[in-house]
Amino acid sequence: MKWGEKMDTSKNMDMLHGPLLKKMIIFALPLALGSVFQQLFNMVDSAVVGQFASSEALAAVGANAAVVNLFVNFFVGISVGSSVLVANYIGSGKLKKLSDGVHTSISIAIVCGAFLAVFVQFVAEPLLLLMGTPDNIIDLAVTYLRIYGLGMPFILLYNFGAAILRSAGDSQHPFYALIIGGFVNACLNLFFVIVLHMSVSGVAIATAVSNVISSCIVMYYLMHEKEELRFSFQKLTIAKEELIYILRIGMPAGLQGTVFSLSNVVIQSSLNSFGSSVIAGSSAAVNFELIGYCIVNGFSQSATTFVGQNYGANEMERCHKVWKLALIAGIGISGVIDLLIVLLRVPLIHLFTSDTKVIPYAVHRVIQIMSVHWLIGTYEITGSALRGYGKSLVPALITVFGTCVIRLLWVYIVNHFCHTFTMLLLVYPISWIITGFIMISYYYWIRKKLVI
Repeated sequence: MKWGEKMDTSKNMDMLHGPLLKKMIIFALPLALGSVFQQLFNMVDSAVVGQFASSEALAAVGANAAVVNLFVNFFVGISVGSSVLVANYIGSGKLKKLSDGVHTSISIAIVCGAFLAVFVQFVAEPLLLLMGTPDNIIDLAVTYLRIYGLGMPFILLYNFGAAILRSAGDSQHPFYALIIGGFVNACLNLFFVIVLHMSVSGVAIATAVSNVISSCIVMYYLMHEKEELRFSFQKLTIAKEELIYILRIGMPAGLQGTVFSLSNVVIQSSLNSFGSSVIAGSSAAVNFELIGYCIVNGFSQSATTFVGQNYGANEMERCHKVWKLALIAGIGISGVIDLLIVLLRVPLIHLFTSDTKVIPYAVHRVIQIMSVHWLIGTYEITGSALRGYGKSLVPALITVFGTCVIRLLWVYIVNHFCHTFTMLLLVYPISWIITGFIMISYYYWIRKKLVI
């Protein structure tokens, strides 16, 4: 049985036949735009607390970014395993096994999400203290993290559910879920902070509620899919074969995300040593970096799914073409967005804060980082394509070395002797160049072996 013989292809894209570029753009843009809109809505968090609460509140939210990613990225990485599993089953025509893959994935999301929600409550304060969070924002930062943690089950439920839909060629419905959840987040931010004066607590509650809404929408669509993909609570299970496959692909990606987040926690700790004004400025600038990353990530997920299906169908040349097109489109579009942000940096920064002590640091980071931010596509998109081939461990190790080990060495050695904001930020482009070179070299080596 082939994909499309029983499934409705009006929303589940045929990735195995016909021209690639148009389909990849149609698939990737909802992913990218959904993440961009979500980030724009999240930027309302920073803008609202920065303008209507205080610079300390802005710094408290920013101080949590690396910590939140530390908790979430491991399990989001595991969802990559679900994505590859579903894509490979579709490409190889193993549609009867899809149901086990779907229900095993959702079971993992529920169990792990519940664990995280409880775990965060206990480690929030000691972890933020360990990071050297300044005394004037520590209470606000702990409050934000604990409330945010309550939404962890829904964050994982959305990511695993969306991974399943996207692997079947449906990137539009997860996009709708992000837009609706993000709009609710923005509205609640304004209400809680401006009307109810809830400051950081209001922002955290708004974020948690939006995650609940997004996950419910994705699950609704998944429960109304065609039979092979349809989710039912009565069928919740953890199938051994599918669990092993998901963990084999997802664990390296998850560990990569965790170690990557750990390196960012170390960098954030170093940033904390410069004081709350630097933290607030850096926090404002990071929002724009995330927009550029959203574009790259859209094409990264596209590469994983298209390669995954075509590799399952043994279409090796088509897999290679997917990687090249994803790399060119992802880097090109993100590069244009990054350039626009650099050119408009001053008015954009003023959306977040009017504090004259904070603005210079935000502008400085935008110029230094966004000018070369497109470099992340070289390793992100290539690594994602390799996961579509079922090669997850080595790309993870390369990323860990390039963007984690190098960054840690930089912070503890180079930045120790030249402890400046500029020198600390220089670690990003250096790590991107090294990681991209190694990842692309490995890609060509492994492709040659697979083709032979």
